[in-house]
Amino acid sequence: GVPVPGRPCPGFIPEQPPMRAQGRVPAAAHRQVTAEQLRARGNALFQAGDHGAALAAYTEALSLSDVASERAVLHRNRAACYLKLEDYTKAEADATKAIEADGRDVKALFRRSQALQQLGRLDQAVSDLQRCVSLEPRNKAFQEALRALGSSMHEKMKAMSCMDSKVEQMFQILLDLDEKDADKKQKAAQNLIVLAREEAGAEKIFQSDGVRLLMQLLDTAKADLMLAALRTLVGLCSGHRSRTTAILAELGAPRLAAVLGVEHEQVSLAACNLLHVMFDSLKEGLQKDFRGKEDAVVLDSSRDLKLLIKHLLELLVLEGASAHGRDNALNLLIKVVPRKSPKETNNSLSLWVIDQGLKKILEVGSTVCGSLGSLPVTENSRMSTSVLLSKLYEDLKCDAERENFHHLCEDYVRSWFEGHELPGKLRAIQTVSCLLQGPSDAGNRVLELEGIMDSVLSLCASVSEAHQLVAVEALIHAADKAKRASFITANGVNLLKEIYKHSERDSIRIRALVGLCKLGSAGGTDFSMKQFAEGSTMKLAKQCRKWLCNEAIDAGTRRWAVEGLAYLTFDADVKEEFVEDKAAMQAMFHLAKSEDRSVLYAVASTLVNCTNSYDHEEPDPQMLELAKYAKQHIPEQHPKDKPEFVKRRVRKLLTAGVVSALACMVKSENPALTSSCRELISRVFLALVEDAEDRGGVVAQGGGKALIPLSLEGTEVGQTKAAQALAKITITSNPEMAFPGERIYEVVRPLVSLLHLQRTGLENFEGLMALTNLAGISERLRQKILKERAVPMIEGYMFEEHELIRLAATECMCNMAMSKEVQEMFLAEGSDRLKLMVLYSGEEDEKLRRAASGTLAMLTALHPPICKRIPQVTVHWLEILQALLLSPSAELQHRGAVVVMNMMAAAREVAEQLIASEMLEILSVLAKDKDKP
Repeated sequence: GVPVPGRPCPGFIPEQPPMRAQGRVPAAAHRQVTAEQLRARGNALFQAGDHGAALAAYTEALSLSDVASERAVLHRNRAACYLKLEDYTKAEADATKAIEADGRDVKALFRRSQALQQLGRLDQAVSDLQRCVSLEPRNKAFQEALRALGSSMHEKMKAMSCMDSKVEQMFQILLDLDEKDADKKQKAAQNLIVLAREEAGAEKIFQSDGVRLLMQLLDTAKADLMLAALRTLVGLCSGHRSRTTAILAELGAPRLAAVLGVEHEQVSLAACNLLHVMFDSLKEGLQKDFRGKEDAVVLDSSRDLKLLIKHLLELLVLEGASAHGRDNALNLLIKVVPRKSPKETNNSLSLWVIDQGLKKILEVGSTVCGSLGSLPVTENSRMSTSVLLSKLYEDLKCDAERENFHHLCEDYVRSWFEGHELPGKLRAIQTVSCLLQGPSDAGNRVLELEGIMDSVLSLCASVSEAHQLVAVEALIHAADKAKRASFITANGVNLLKEIYKHSERDSIRIRALVGLCKLGSAGGTDFSMKQFAEGSTMKLAKQCRKWLCNEAIDAGTRRWAVEGLAYLTFDADVKEEFVEDKAAMQAMFHLAKSEDRSVLYAVASTLVNCTNSYDHEEPDPQMLELAKYAKQHIPEQHPKDKPEFVKRRVRKLLTAGVVSALACMVKSENPALTSSCRELISRVFLALVEDAEDRGGVVAQGGGKALIPLSLEGTEVGQTKAAQALAKITITSNPEMAFPGERIYEVVRPLVSLLHLQRTGLENFEGLMALTNLAGISERLRQKILKERAVPMIEGYMFEEHELIRLAATECMCNMAMSKEVQEMFLAEGSDRLKLMVLYSGEEDEKLRRAASGTLAMLTALHPPICKRIPQVTVHWLEILQALLLSPSAELQHRGAVVVMNMMAAAREVAEQLIASEMLEILSVLAKDKDKP
């Protein structure tokens, strides 16, 4: 591996390290710098393309300045930063402050017109540009901008008048009950949806009494018309809080919840999508609103949010609601209630949901399928409920909040367990299972309530299949938890063995087997810690594979066979047999693609075990000796877990079609695809692309596309593993073929994340190598890398002690130097970037010299002012160029010749310095070398 970066490169002490802007001015400097110095620093940073750091410097200067004229200039400069950072609302606000101080400030007026144009307020943008032209009538840039904006407004006015009649026509066709032409109706519906996606079209539909007409479409109860109405409403609400508030007031939360609960699956899903968009708009607030629109409406988003959530919670226990409608409500609650990040301090929405709706959520989790009066649920409902409960519990911040959660769960379980006879006890036990799968702390607490565990054990022996199923599943989930496992080993193993041997029902036997598998895998991958007798694990695994391949058994029961394998594949012998059984692998992959998404975690766990992609640290030899001396247990690796076995297993999984199964799993929008499940899938992908020969096949089967969402969402470890897999693919494949079209731009952010200092040296190295490939493709990709603020990090690694990382960073900078912004950075005042490149061109490491001199060749060709600066950065510049020309490497000679040629052409004084040296003599010799044309 590559050691972790951190120390500067030996052998050269820079006068000043490259600028690594952190987006704010160091606190220690506050007392010493003036507003004028900060403004100058901001100007230099802006010129260097570091707009975020420039903005921070101007903001700091504002806090130190009391002079009105100085403050106006700083506001104007901040407006320029905000324009570059694409925050047009703030750009307009800062430019306005500058104009208030000086109404003749043409720069501020022009910047405000640019911001207004991006915000869609063209009439106001024209007004500002007209003012610029009147103040500077000869300025061609202002005249051209005004002409372009005028024609743009004319086009818009023409389109708007045409749009009015179109909107009216579309609604007439859709609401005409006598219209029999289905194609005509479908086209009108599609046009309405497309129109609503554009801001101008959405506003026109909204202003043309469109919400009332869309409500009429919803009330027809015809699926195609309802879908058209819901999808149009999505366009109206996207990113627009005031319209969302108005639409919610007109439609009403009860009506939206009722549409979510309909039997038609597509309509329910479309309603779910609309509600998600409404939640986002209410939470995020203004994005696309026109100026002044917000002021006209008094907004209380929290009240609207709670109203929608209240109706979703009521839908959970509504008997008339469909099963998939209930699932969609659970999915929505998972997405919108808990905080997105622990950095957000406000968890009041989760607390409100726990107080108002925890018992309603537990009603779904406690439902026993097929029992009298039970709620309609799908095979995914309980898993979704567990995920929601887990997310709510994780969102709690203190012991008092968690204690309240525990009390509510305990009260609910007791309410069913006491005084409801057998059906009540089953509901209570089902709730325990649901909690153990979700917030296991809460599950363990209710499991310890008096009589619960005894009831579970006694119901395991029930003659009723339904009762036995509930009890055995509860026992299995309880066996997951270490504190219960020893109790169950003592009390439940014999019972589970009896059920497994003597039950006539496969559905019960398979679950009993999983319970035994869980208890038998307590030693994990430690070969010396086996729970069962030699060969027992293999027998259990063989039975699991047999059930998995038996299509006569329903998918819900076969899922439990995968659960068993997820535990048994800790054993390397089981892994080896499993990858030899192609039918079993393909049966598992088929299940992974099925509707029952609760199997995802078990499939991912099995694959992690087979590919050995879990974390395993090499033990310290000294600690091993100490452990032996102290007679402590030492974990042992199974001989069949050695790299050559793992590599063979990976090949067999690839042949069986593992990539398409994983890609299908990632597409799932189901809550079962939790962050930890995503992490497991990322680990498997990283193992699959370890060997460069396999990467093409992984991409061809959709692996590259699946890795992008995995690298952007989930646990930090999961995102990093997926990003590393993307890097490996980008390094050895043609990125334009691996990630066609727009997808290639989505790869940049994950790759940049590998450059963060907390990543390992290997991750840094692979991230740099991959970005080098991307930076060499197009200017648009280089701009994307710049926008992700990767350049300061790339520069930082050019000082790295490890030669491979230093080289990769220099090569990456070489390709980035094709961008105008990066070229300007090399001329920034106080920067040593150019000096570093010149000095690296004289280093002993030939690869580093090749990368650095290549960068100089590129910079001097593309940006001639750099030629004048080279003699100023170091006194050794001439000897370094001469050493390049005299090098035995033709590549280095070529680069040196290009640099000298560019410098000769750039400025007379530089040319004179070159000719005064021995350069002419060296060039004359090289010019005669016929072997190096």
